[in-house]
Amino acid sequence: MWVFVAAVFALLYVPLFILAAFSLNDSIIVALPFRGFSFEWYSAALDDVDVREAVGNSLLVALAVVPLSVTVGTLAAFGLTRFRFRLKSAVAGLVGAPLVVSWLVMGVGALLLFSALSIPLSLKTIGAVHIMASFPLVTAIVSARLIRFDRSIEEAALDLGALPRTVLARIVLPQLIPSLVASALLVFAWSFNNFTLSFFTAGFETTFPIWVYSNVEHARALPIVNAVSTFVLGVQILLTFLVWYLLRLRPGGRSAAAPLLPGLATTERTDG
Repeated sequence: MWVFVAAVFALLYVPLFILAAFSLNDSIIVALPFRGFSFEWYSAALDDVDVREAVGNSLLVALAVVPLSVTVGTLAAFGLTRFRFRLKSAVAGLVGAPLVVSWLVMGVGALLLFSALSIPLSLKTIGAVHIMASFPLVTAIVSARLIRFDRSIEEAALDLGALPRTVLARIVLPQLIPSLVASALLVFAWSFNNFTLSFFTAGFETTFPIWVYSNVEHARALPIVNAVSTFVLGVQILLTFLVWYLLRLRPGGRSAAAPLLPGLATTERTDG
């Protein structure tokens, strides 16, 4: 069992360590032995206007997608778990469909839709498609928490005279914070790193994954790609652990933060 676990972790994380190691290699050739250690590729990345623009565009899109996806996904989760209506199963299937449909199919479909409607491709079209594809993930995570939620707590609060909005703000939402935070982190990482949907809906705009795809085959640009990718990966890891640590500081924080990292490890869908 331990050999299997070690093999899985090696498959997941050894490539990331190799990426980080070669971002410090003082050579454009990705091969051993190292010619020397240097931070020149990080400096070159900071001085590259295209890199700053691509990372900035991805950050702008992700920051816009996260609150909208979390809001729409949470509302959908409440609707699917708290209400009974006709065609509920069909609606749930439509909401969850983007989780199983190929991103290539979704990207081509979005491109054809925007073309038919004469909508120019831009960061806005990227954001719209990202929201469409990511809010079902939020719905799945929040729905799982709502299904396990003890409704008798809400009923007791209502019996004691609390208004429905007070129950929502003081009882329900605090219990959903770990799920909402995990959803927000997953959506941010997914949107920032997504290539397939962004490639078909970007037009003349460039995001970080598109920039990587455009430069990864050029030998002189590959070390810069390694450096930027390592930096972005490090920031995302630090952000995840920072949020996890802040959740632990809340009252009952240990139990609230516990599901966060396992949820990130098991739920995130990666973009090949």
